[in-house]
Amino acid sequence: MNSTDTLTAFDEFLSTRGLRLDAVVVGGTALNLLGIIERPTKDCDILHPALSRDLIEAARDFATLLRAGQQVLADDWLNNGPASLTQHLPSGWQSRLQQAFLGKAIRLQSLGRLDLIRVKVWALCDRGFDLADCLALAPTKAELAAVLPWLEDQDANPDWPIHCRETVADLGKRLGHGV
Repeated sequence: MNSTDTLTAFDEFLSTRGLRLDAVVVGGTALNLLGIIERPTKDCDILHPALSRDLIEAARDFATLLRAGQQVLADDWLNNGPASLTQHLPSGWQSRLQQAFLGKAIRLQSLGRLDLIRVKVWALCDRGFDLADCLALAPTKAELAAVLPWLEDQDANPDWPIHCRETVADLGKRLGHGV
């Protein structure tokens, strides 16, 4: 099931329960909702705010309902896994949000483009497996240059800045931005 289909069905589910979800989504779900990628994702990462107990229980009940219909969705598919990112994003990130999904009971916003690039390139540097998402975002040479100073400050390891510069240079090369 793709993110839009899942969220549309969950929107209806929440609506019947009288619950609302107004949040900031990141990760693969955000990229799907924004039309940047078209691959299925296993979860919906909520950056902010912290999910209420009622929403967590509703998400679990929704997953159980889908599994009864032979569709696989983990109990924790809706989660606050990336919430710590809010401590790292440049100030003003909330003012740069963009609309990602609007339903009856759900309104999801995503990080602005440059902030999305920041977190995806950071994930690429940190985990090494977000290359496809970074390529799909297709940051310009100027956008990569803009995120690099922030990125270099995200880890205290003395080799981190060099690693970031090499990763960004490789990404830029793959995108046709230079040598």
